[in-house]
Amino acid sequence: MSGPWWATLRRELTLIWRSPADMVQPLFFFMVVVSLFPLGLSPKPELLALVAPGVVWVAALLAVMLSLDGLFRRDQESGVLDQMLTAPVVSVLPVSAKLLAHWLLTGLPLALMAPLLGYMMQLPVPALATLTYSVLLGTPTLTVIGAIGAALTVGLNRGGILLALLILPLYVPVLVFGAGVVRAAVDGSPTQGLLAVLGALLALALSLGPLAVAMGLRISAGD
Repeated sequence: MSGPWWATLRRELTLIWRSPADMVQPLFFFMVVVSLFPLGLSPKPELLALVAPGVVWVAALLAVMLSLDGLFRRDQESGVLDQMLTAPVVSVLPVSAKLLAHWLLTGLPLALMAPLLGYMMQLPVPALATLTYSVLLGTPTLTVIGAIGAALTVGLNRGGILLALLILPLYVPVLVFGAGVVRAAVDGSPTQGLLAVLGALLALALSLGPLAVAMGLRISAGD
């Protein structure tokens, strides 16, 4: 079982790496959205620090969502998706490898960039580590949830709007707890509980998400 999983992971990493726009676009969007807030809101450090947790997290959420519309579309157009669903292996394996590759080259860079943008938004230095941990825990959950919507809309023309309508309500808990734990760090409150909630959401997404994505792909394929 591990052979097809590793083969899919290597293939996806290679394909994404050969399409740098797929990696740069979410990062550029993330950077631009956060950078515009001090220009449009106010340069006052205390005001920026107040809105920074929500701004950074909303920008990260939208950047992840921006990268999801084409997650399965290229495979669907090339016929690879049909081969993946009919291959003599459990379809959850290639799906999980694909999700991991997508997060490594899109979600992980967002998490690594988050403390820099948080510092730009005048977040206190002790809160930057909490921001990084929260985005590291939250972006995989956002990726898995978004992949479920992408799987259900892969066969639709211009399914981006429908994708947003499907997944945005499911993103709310991650957004609330992600921004909340950063706000708690800024206020000096304990953060372990909120980080544990983000970890629990991640565990739930990793345990059930790939199966839900595989089922969504089969529904879209008409199996």
